[in-house]
Amino acid sequence: MAQDEKKKTPQDRSSGRRKAKPVTAERLHKGALFYLERYASSSANLRKVLMRRVERSVREYGTDRDEGTRLVDDLVERFQHAGLLDDKAYAESRVASLLRRGTSIKAIRMKLAAKGVQASLIDDVLQAVRDDNDIDTDLIAAIAYVRRRRIGPYRVKAREDYRDRDMAALARQGFSFDLARKVLDADDPQELEELI
Repeated sequence: MAQDEKKKTPQDRSSGRRKAKPVTAERLHKGALFYLERYASSSANLRKVLMRRVERSVREYGTDRDEGTRLVDDLVERFQHAGLLDDKAYAESRVASLLRRGTSIKAIRMKLAAKGVQASLIDDVLQAVRDDNDIDTDLIAAIAYVRRRRIGPYRVKAREDYRDRDMAALARQGFSFDLARKVLDADDPQELEELI
């Protein structure tokens, strides 16, 4: 190896990213498939991810933004028709997952909106979840949250010393004061399970 062809060290690199290549229909298609293999996504979220690639290509190579936008829109539409993108299935999956984690309905609504799911679709999915459950879905989520975090009735020692902190944790998750008090006032985990 010649002296002037030194191997680049991490300090020599300007950034950790590889240099982006100009956007083409094929590169966008491969990028979209790679993204969908790794992550579940709504149509709007995939569009946003692909448009970041287009914008980077416009900045670095001067490619046509309008052409890139048209390619992204066509690709998202093709994926929707092929069944690779289904906003309703995505919303149903995310709602179920977030409820199991102990996320409040208010927080679920905000997370789905941030991913570009339409408000009417969010309302429909949440209503379907409410109809499927005999009890309040926020109650189920709050119990799952305290179980996962080991707070309230699941706290082993000095439960009363941490009551305010536990109330604050539930409030930050978007649960109402009354619901937080109801969950934290349970004597033991068994009493919470009986509420379900």
